This record gives sequence, C-alpha cells and structure tokens, in this order.
Amino acid sequence: MLGHLAEILVGILAVLILIAAAWDVRTRTIPNWLNGAIAVLAIPFWWASGLDLWPDVALQIGIALAVFGLFTIAFAYGAMGGGDVKMVGALALWLPPAAVVMMLIIMSLAGGALTAVMLVRHRVSKAQHQLEIPYGVAIAMAGIWLIGERFLNQFA
Repeated sequence: MLGHLAEILVGILAVLILIAAAWDVRTRTIPNWLNGAIAVLAIPFWWASGLDLWPDVALQIGIALAVFGLFTIAFAYGAMGGGDVKMVGALALWLPPAAVVMMLIIMSLAGGALTAVMLVRHRVSKAQHQLEIPYGVAIAMAGIWLIGERFLNQFA
C-alpha cells in the first residue's frame, strides 16, 4: 500500500512541476504556494518510500538546503529568479543524492538550450525589452526526466 502511495505522490509531483513550468512561461514567476506544495509533499513521500529519519531524511534535507543555498547565490547575482530557486530546492527534497546531481546537469543543459533558443528569437524579432528566461521550464524538464526514469528505465 505504501508503495502505491509513493507512486501517487510522484504523479502529483509531476503534475505540480508541469503547472510550475506553464506558470513560469506565462508570467515569468512561480508562485510560493506551488513551490510550498512541492516541498511539503516530500514529507509523505519519504514516509511512503520507507526512508528512515536518520540518516535518509536528514540527508535529503541537507542536500536540498545546499542546492537552495547554491542557487540563492545565483539569485543574488540576478542570474535566477526567486521562484526558480525555491523550485529547484523543493524538487531536491524528493531525489536521492545521485539524482540531484543528474537533475542539476539536465537542468543546466536544458536551461542552456532554452536560453539559446530564446536569445535567437529575441534577436530575430528585434525585441527591445530585456530577455527573461522561464528557467522553471528547464527545472521541470529535469524533474520530469528523472521521474520518467523511475518508471521507464528497467535497467536502473
């Protein structure tokens, strides 16, 4: 039963990630309530997945805080939006350490590709406004990729 609950929670996570990406595309923001829901739902996921408080949950929280801290520095330099920082930190609560590293790699590659496409579009259209990248899309792509791995990679 708990395994099924974990799978349902992962499905809810996927929906929330997609909503965040769509919201970011439309408004260039990700609401706090959405990032909060992603973070808070990690708690029943840990329980349903059978993680022990020590060291498993403590490690999840520590890594998520480290990711959040790292991206807070990017936010301070204007390289990332606050909603994006919260989203990547909240998503890190769900992932084991190796998957967090994969998330950051996939997110960086997807973000670079997204930035390149948007930059070309911005220049071709000769837009005068400052280019804003909906980086939540790159974070969502990484999250969906890793969620898909859970179900589609029979060799993992």
